[in-house]
Amino acid sequence: MYISIKGTGLARSVPANVLALGLVSLVTDISSEMVTAVLPLYLVSALGLSLVQFGVLDGLYFGVTALVRLAGGHAADRLARRKLVAGVGYGLSAVCKLALLAAGGSVAALGAVMAADRTGKGLRTAPRDALITLSAPADRLGGAFGVHRAMDTVGAFLGPLVAFGVLTVTAGAYDAVFVTSFCVAALGVLLLVLYVRDRRGPLPPGGRGPLQLRTLLGQVRFRRLCLVAAALGLVTVSDSFVYLMLQKRLALAPELFPLLPLGTAGAYLLLAVPFGRLADRYGRAAVFAAGHVALLAAYLLLMGPAWLVPVLALHGAFYAATDGVLMALAGPLLPEESRTSGLALIQTGQATARMVSSMLFGALWTVLGETEGLAVMAAGLVLSLALAWRSLRAPVTAPSSRRR
Repeated sequence: MYISIKGTGLARSVPANVLALGLVSLVTDISSEMVTAVLPLYLVSALGLSLVQFGVLDGLYFGVTALVRLAGGHAADRLARRKLVAGVGYGLSAVCKLALLAAGGSVAALGAVMAADRTGKGLRTAPRDALITLSAPADRLGGAFGVHRAMDTVGAFLGPLVAFGVLTVTAGAYDAVFVTSFCVAALGVLLLVLYVRDRRGPLPPGGRGPLQLRTLLGQVRFRRLCLVAAALGLVTVSDSFVYLMLQKRLALAPELFPLLPLGTAGAYLLLAVPFGRLADRYGRAAVFAAGHVALLAAYLLLMGPAWLVPVLALHGAFYAATDGVLMALAGPLLPEESRTSGLALIQTGQATARMVSSMLFGALWTVLGETEGLAVMAAGLVLSLALAWRSLRAPVTAPSSRRR
């Protein structure tokens, strides 16, 4: 089933399953971004964590998904039950919102809850993206991911607003944010159960689908894309650090901190669909690289006067041009029976690299200062982007040509 989207720049139809997945992501992102919006200031200001400690926790937030993504992707492919695996991930993340209440001020307990929450995200992301690639034609994947990410970003936009409203009404009660977040996340799980259709192909012989990492990485283009995603992830400063830098540079009041992600989300929302269409029409690699140029520009502005609107706009443009576009790049390179495992593999490399990036930048900020630390990351981004563009544009020699 296809539904026409008018007024969004999409002349062609969008599969209903993509819209259903987008709705689930929209609601779930309201929940997750409510917590994400307040967590950095809660940990650093309310609980008094050092920047190094925060860097470790923030890195854990990314890195714990590494092996889980692979396991979730493997399970989804082996059982041909992508919706089921995604649902388990959504449910686990929902429960973790309540677990934040029990964690209190214990750094170890907070780390465990954050790890469990990321485990849920790791389980659901690859099966969800695989369902999108299996629900839309290959030549429209950029547009399909653009629509999905735009809907997802509506949630990312609303989440901080809801968190701000809850904190205002409750006079800064973080517990109220966590409880509200759980209720919204539970609604997202219900929508998944009711409206998302699974895409179940035939099971492999004997019902087994071994995780063939060597086979997947044996494909030259896919292997290059995995390396590119990991290299660029290593020099991507996490959102939390970007917002902490803006808050410090602009001396923003703590109660305004949850509103900073709105700028990123707003730009992402406006640009996700147009960039997805541009990627389909003019080349996904070019749009993906352009997104990292936008990130570099945001770094440069952060090292200067830290203009609020341009930094957040460029930050959102970076995500709009890279997040769904990377999945649209990878999807057609993978066979259907191992599509989820392949997407999980590339997401794992990226998540692991961003884990290291958070820990590294936390240490750089502590030792060198935020400006100097960001300069190191910017230099690394320039180098990584140059190598990535060369790798993505390099031709692949067909095996038959080599045999001749």
